[in-house]
Amino acid sequence: MTLWWLAYPLLGIFAGFIAGLFGVGGGLTLVPFMLMVFAAQGIPDIHLMHLALGTSMATIALTSISSMRAHHLHAAVRWDIVKALAPGLLLGTLGGSLVAGLIPTRPLAISFTVIVYFASLQMMLDFKPQPHRSLPGSLAQFGVGTGIGIISSLVAAGGGFMSIPYMLFCNVDIHKAVGTSSALGFPIAVAGLIGYVAAGWSAPNLPAHSLGYVYLPAFIGIVACSFVAAPFGARMAHRLPVKQLKRGFGGFLALLASKMLYGLLAS
Repeated sequence: MTLWWLAYPLLGIFAGFIAGLFGVGGGLTLVPFMLMVFAAQGIPDIHLMHLALGTSMATIALTSISSMRAHHLHAAVRWDIVKALAPGLLLGTLGGSLVAGLIPTRPLAISFTVIVYFASLQMMLDFKPQPHRSLPGSLAQFGVGTGIGIISSLVAAGGGFMSIPYMLFCNVDIHKAVGTSSALGFPIAVAGLIGYVAAGWSAPNLPAHSLGYVYLPAFIGIVACSFVAAPFGARMAHRLPVKQLKRGFGGFLALLASKMLYGLLAS
């Protein structure tokens, strides 16, 4: 064990609380920190990004269970939406993670940044959709789920950065959108985990204790604390007023988009 391994439980506390508070998987916040820790440990540059993405997906799989359970106890999970989106999420995430290394991500990242900034602005300005707008039919929701799954797999996120604005656009209550998003993170993470393990199964020169592109010491250290921290974030989410929660999530999205924009400009 190295001293760097002690950083993983701290990352777990942070990611778990954010996952519970905003109904996101925590992956987008974890990946940059894991890249720094992995590099400090001397992991080869060629595997840094894939290991960070794969390990992030693995942590979301368990963190989302804790967050989902906490929101379910508050009757804040729309299981009808989960059932409608889950098939597309599974297909999109699995396919995206299997070919993650082959797809040029820069144009996707630019589009993603613009979309996230737009969603952030809508929520911080308390945009209200037309009152007659509702969730579309099952075929359209399958397509929405597939799109969310593909993009989530490429940035190792639980999908909340896209599913929550989508649900708010369809007049779903913010608290139920956050709770439902926490449940949607599970099929995304499971499919992504399978894809990243399979994609890295025969990769050469992976560090010891790796399962494909999942670095097990980081996974164990993060999950041990994120699983405990997620319910605290969920409780706070249900104590916050609707407008305050929407603005908080909008600010969180703006930070994520800014982080990605900085990465694009620096590369």
